Amino acid sequence: MICKVRIMTSVMSAPTVFSQRYRSLSVGIVALVMLVAFEYLAVATAMPLIGRELNGYRLYGLAFSGGMAANVIATVVGGRWSDARGPFPALWTGVAGFVAGLAVSGFAPAMEVFLAGRFLQGLGGGLFNVALYVLVAQAYPSAMHPRVFSALAAAWVLPSVVGPAVTGFVAETWSWRWIFLGVAVLSVPAALVMWRGLPPPAGQPREAMGRAFLPRFAWGVCAAVGAALLQYGSGAAGAGVLLAGAGLAVLALALPRLLPRGTLRAARGLPTVIALRGLAAGSFFAAEVFVPLMLVRERHLNTAEAGLALTGGALAWSLGSWIQGRRPHARALTIRLGATLIAAGICVTTLVVVPATPVVVAFAGWLVAGLGIGMVFPTLSVLVLELSAPGEEGRNSASLSIGESVFAVVAVAVTGALFAAYGGRSWVYVTCLGLLVVMAGTAAVVGGRFEHRREPGTMEV
Repeated sequence: MICKVRIMTSVMSAPTVFSQRYRSLSVGIVALVMLVAFEYLAVATAMPLIGRELNGYRLYGLAFSGGMAANVIATVVGGRWSDARGPFPALWTGVAGFVAGLAVSGFAPAMEVFLAGRFLQGLGGGLFNVALYVLVAQAYPSAMHPRVFSALAAAWVLPSVVGPAVTGFVAETWSWRWIFLGVAVLSVPAALVMWRGLPPPAGQPREAMGRAFLPRFAWGVCAAVGAALLQYGSGAAGAGVLLAGAGLAVLALALPRLLPRGTLRAARGLPTVIALRGLAAGSFFAAEVFVPLMLVRERHLNTAEAGLALTGGALAWSLGSWIQGRRPHARALTIRLGATLIAAGICVTTLVVVPATPVVVAFAGWLVAGLGIGMVFPTLSVLVLELSAPGEEGRNSASLSIGESVFAVVAVAVTGALFAAYGGRSWVYVTCLGLLVVMAGTAAVVGGRFEHRREPGTMEV
């Protein structure tokens, strides 16, 4: 009886993510992630107005592909920098780059300057994201990692729900510039709150960046260029097909040099974690592109009504993240179940192309997919830290982010090219989404091929 009382007392007194010891750090991190999420969603909503005012429709696609390319490059740099010097230099450089990029975009007199700001935002976001993983590894006990990543996933919910509406209102009532400038201003107090809760640096810097980093950086630049070419050329004919093919070839060459050896065949251990993140991201984010498209074009909903499906998916994502945070030891089951839910949700959502299917079925399907991705993503974030030796958290977290970005770009590009080539016929929707179901199903099959130990020599040098 006394033993039970002691156990209950220990559990009740265990610190939580927002307990006094971690409150400032957790609030600051969550606030910054919310602002990054809001900016990400705001750009997609405001870009038509930005392109018109800056006379920049010819450069429209670069507002997305340029920021994404910068993010990939910064992720490679941030991973090595965080391992060599600790997370703080990369973290603060990332925050400063993000805020500076917002200011440049908000004051941009021409589209070229706006794109420069987007590039700075991508660099800052990439550095911040990788350093954040290393910071979580150092600042929180490993038992708290599932709930920390659950809180970070939940930080995307509010921007997903209100972001597009707020962006549209501000842009139409005042100016799209206030969106970027407002996020820049709000980032300053969020960063100060985070700074108050930062732990002291963990010892002295371990090592310099080293010459061995230069080849990896070069391959990171190649991957960024390849992803941008693939994204930019996938929806176009003629020269666009050549650009997309060149981008795919560059990615095929660069990606194996940036990911753990064996990732593309889901070798046991860390490579499987990286592959799972890419498969889950590719299947979900590419399918998300088609959900409002099908609801608007096939079922004649307006954009606001179709957007409610994505809002529901975001809320379900938060619920899935909460569920995985409460079952931290059933990780193989969580990943397999989550990937299965993604595949099932995409299948159910695809039924909307059948005229006799009630529209509510598509909404229900996307709720299921959102629940699945919410279970998978934070679990993989926890695993990549568990399978990393001290001093490798940054590099492995960078691999996780690169795999996620590149797999998603390839999935969106391939399905987008099919849709552009054959139009919005029912069989095209079924084919595109069927490919994404196969991706999610593959993740469900290999979901248990990780081990709670580090396998030496899995990384490319």
